[in-house]
Amino acid sequence: MAAMKNGRQDPAGHRLSLSEAKHLQAMEGNPLDAEQVAMFEMFDREGWPDERRRDYIRKRALQRVGVSAAE
Repeated sequence: MAAMKNGRQDPAGHRLSLSEAKHLQAMEGNPLDAEQVAMFEMFDREGWPDERRRDYIRKRALQRVGVSAAE
């Protein structure tokens, strides 16, 4: 599988750059806000592995709806 250095995977399993992911989100009517862009830039800059990224995003989403991450 040809993988790009940064970004999420598309349904075919190819890595997307952050700019490609932002474009797709915008096309789907759900553009990334500045805080989300900064978060993904941090992931790339600090080289976070996918599992750590998912855990961070999951905990962040749970906090936003008022559920403790320990639940």
